[in-house]
Amino acid sequence: LIMTPDQIAISFIIILTFSLFIWGKWRYDIVALIALFTLAILDTILGGSNSNLVKDVSQIFSGFGHPAVITVAAVLIISKALQNSGVVDLIAQKIKPFTTNKILHISSLSGVIAILSAFMNNVGALALMLPVTLKTAWAQKRSPSLLLMPIAFASILGGMITMIGTPPNIIISTFRFKEMLNIKTQALLDPTSLAAKYFIDRNINPLDYEPLTFGLFDFSPVGGSIALVGVIFVAFIGWRLIPKSNQKKPESQSLFKIDDYVTEIIISEDSSFIGKTIRLAEDLTSDRLNFIRYINNKGITLLINENKTIKEGDQYLVQSDPNDLSDIIDQYKINLAKEIRFRMQSLIKEEPTFVEAVITPDSRLLGRGRSYLRRRTSNQITLIAVARQNKPILKRLGKIEFQVGDVILVQGNEDNLSNCIQTLDLLPLAERELDIGEHSRVPVALFIFSLAIISNIMGILPTTIAFIGAILCYIFTGILRVRDLYKTIDWPIIILLGAMIPVSEALQTTGVTSIISEAIIGITSALPTWSILSIIMIITMSLSDIINNAATALIMAPISTAIALSMGLSIDPFLMSVAVGASCAFLTPIGHQCNALILGPGGYKFSDYWRMGLPLEILIVVISTPIILKCWPL
Repeated sequence: LIMTPDQIAISFIIILTFSLFIWGKWRYDIVALIALFTLAILDTILGGSNSNLVKDVSQIFSGFGHPAVITVAAVLIISKALQNSGVVDLIAQKIKPFTTNKILHISSLSGVIAILSAFMNNVGALALMLPVTLKTAWAQKRSPSLLLMPIAFASILGGMITMIGTPPNIIISTFRFKEMLNIKTQALLDPTSLAAKYFIDRNINPLDYEPLTFGLFDFSPVGGSIALVGVIFVAFIGWRLIPKSNQKKPESQSLFKIDDYVTEIIISEDSSFIGKTIRLAEDLTSDRLNFIRYINNKGITLLINENKTIKEGDQYLVQSDPNDLSDIIDQYKINLAKEIRFRMQSLIKEEPTFVEAVITPDSRLLGRGRSYLRRRTSNQITLIAVARQNKPILKRLGKIEFQVGDVILVQGNEDNLSNCIQTLDLLPLAERELDIGEHSRVPVALFIFSLAIISNIMGILPTTIAFIGAILCYIFTGILRVRDLYKTIDWPIIILLGAMIPVSEALQTTGVTSIISEAIIGITSALPTWSILSIIMIITMSLSDIINNAATALIMAPISTAIALSMGLSIDPFLMSVAVGASCAFLTPIGHQCNALILGPGGYKFSDYWRMGLPLEILIVVISTPIILKCWPL
């Protein structure tokens, strides 16, 4: 096989992009921009107008105006409006009576979040329901780990139900329109082409054919069936696959049970620990306080000797639950280390408030440390402790780099903390009282949203225009504040989509998709046709577990349609297979933001996800293939 320079170039870009996604050093939007920049540079090197990498380099940023990008942004804004109206809180309040029984508890939360995720961003739905889940877990003395993975998986499953539930569905919907338009054009230009044969086999006149996107509920027969079976699985079977070591009942009024917080202490002159060994001191506190490192006068942390005698002025790195720490400080006369104590005392005006928050995948703290937190908050917020499940933090607080899923305990006045959480993209896990807001806004919000949905279903307005109209109505009615309009958009995913769309198009224009499709067909020629759908789904699932699901959909969609055309089959079932596969990222915490959000609060390890995720993905492949073939015949 001899590849053209264009084909070699786009293959290099795809391999480079996948490698950078897997490496994870840079966030996915930066990787997408690297891919776009490389595409433009290689197009120029290969001759510009003589290259098929980019049709017009002046339109290299046209992906940012793509309907899929606009729709994703609109869905995120509408999600915020529904949150503001109190719809989610009202639903959460209604499920409280179902939390007494374990299976009902998991089923009700999973079912509600799946339904919410069908009509709003699934990450946003999980973020709203996470504090409610933790609060009900404490109320029932039930391990949060039994609840958090099921609701995270349910939010992903729920996103498959409609076109707007998850970015891959939006991408696949708009891709179908563009691909069918290309097929129609090719059929009219070349009556002997595969595109012309595509219409002949279906007894369709290309002149009369009008390309369409997938509709809002076209995904529902397949996605709804998967979501229903998936939720039943996680509610009745899946939670039993969570390791027993994680299923610990909460022992304090902390909203979740996670390995104890790490902080620094100094032994005061009247401490009852003085003269006792470290082992005895830990026994005195009933292991509520664990000494993990000694800090010498140069600020270096050293390994602990359990038989070391504690002296006045000694400094230690310790672990303790935040609810226990205050009592321990008072009872045993110890202080927080000098620097932290001084900074706490510098907080003025209002009574200081403590907030627990999780580092989200989009947080500005990701990969940074305490000094960055101080600069960003103008020294108004104090970092008290950090927790990282199953990965002990053995550094001083000043040397810790925050990771996704880390839980931080910060202190400051209420306004500063609120601003800090918003600007740094943190997810607060403080006890959240249900607030249904103004009752009059709930029906108004639902009416506006329903009107947008109906206008789209009836063909009056395209999805993007209908949702923009809904956003304007939310602004006019005061449900959505203008100043919050752009804060709710997940800009990294917007950049990813806008940058990767031209890369996806280059796969087609260079003919690489045809090469890949022919190779797959050659390998699977002895297999039944339906099995190719399953193989495409499995490949897409595997990619989605390690790279962003939207990027996966953009790469796999043109490949799957090329396979369909080469086999003379309808592209619809192949696109549906990609849509399902791209949304199924259940094996790792990095495959989907929902998985990453629960990593810390649930106290999970990296390897815990596949225990429930692998059987779920196998189940989805088994049930979705025949359903796709039934709803979207070959």
